[in-house]
Amino acid sequence: MVENIRKIARSFSHAIDGLAYAAKRERNFQIELLFGFLVLVLILVFKVKNWEAVVLILMVAGVLITELANTVVERVVDMLKPKVHPYARLIKDIMAAVVLISSFVAALVGVIIFYPYIRELLGL
Repeated sequence: MVENIRKIARSFSHAIDGLAYAAKRERNFQIELLFGFLVLVLILVFKVKNWEAVVLILMVAGVLITELANTVVERVVDMLKPKVHPYARLIKDIMAAVVLISSFVAALVGVIIFYPYIRELLGL
């Protein structure tokens, strides 16, 4: 039992180390964290409906997860074929496209959800 708790604690520790690495060293992850924090603030300010908050939080999480996956793939590609194989660049570009699409979709969902609240705030 105690050994299982230690294993779980180690797993959490490794996960936190990974998040700390990305938060300290990955510029795009930092930017996405900032936007995610902004979305959380807007959720509280506008007091959005529960289901809207859930959707927004899932969208933020999706972008952050795809950015982390992109970082992992980039590191693996760099280890295996650093700028040698033509597929190395293609793999990185496709992963960047995954992040771009998830970011655009998240932004679109954010606009759709927040638009009525902003419109009401401005009295339009």
